[in-house]
Amino acid sequence: MNCLATFPLLLFLISLFTSSSAASFEVHNNCPYTVWAAATPVGGGRRLDQGQSWSINAPSGTTAARIWGRTNCTFDGSGSGSCQTGDCGGALQCTGWGKPPNTLAEYALNQFNNNVDFFDISLVDGFNIPMSFGPTTPGPHKCHQISCTADINGQCPAALKVPRGCNSPCTAFGTPGYCCTNGPCAPTDYSRFFKNSCPDAYSFPQDDATSTFACPAGSTDYRVVFCP
Repeated sequence: MNCLATFPLLLFLISLFTSSSAASFEVHNNCPYTVWAAATPVGGGRRLDQGQSWSINAPSGTTAARIWGRTNCTFDGSGSGSCQTGDCGGALQCTGWGKPPNTLAEYALNQFNNNVDFFDISLVDGFNIPMSFGPTTPGPHKCHQISCTADINGQCPAALKVPRGCNSPCTAFGTPGYCCTNGPCAPTDYSRFFKNSCPDAYSFPQDDATSTFACPAGSTDYRVVFCP
């Protein structure tokens, strides 16, 4: 066998293996209205009418990732426009984070020596759409579906209420105590409102103990549902 001749093929096969998806994410819209789904750093954006789904393949090692829904959007043929909630710089294809308030599905893949995927639902940027998020097949311990389905928009405190959404206190007031920018911070009356409404979700930036979930890396796929 000519080893030199087979070397390019070997490199090609290695590249296929190393760039293969660590996890797939099915994003499904069950809301009775259109949601413009967004995902960064992998995915971009997609219009989802009621009942439609979108599949995202995320590479191994993807971190600081989030999926969210945008509401009341208008885009032209070039993908430029705006959304009432969750807007990402006026683009259909998001490359940065969305403008609060937006309910977030967050994840980091293949962490801790490629053994663990971490995921959560976060209300740190407020709330706009009910959501569930989790593995398509439940696994051990904290590897199971989580959700935030309370009527937060309807029950939102007056100081946080905005059209089609409920701001976080950090977005509304911008103070270190609410934004946790000066070291350790504690729950507030506003974060307790979010936590009581959605116990599985992050209610303020340091709400890790009850809000972070994990599944085995490399063998788990996930599903995000708007209005589950």
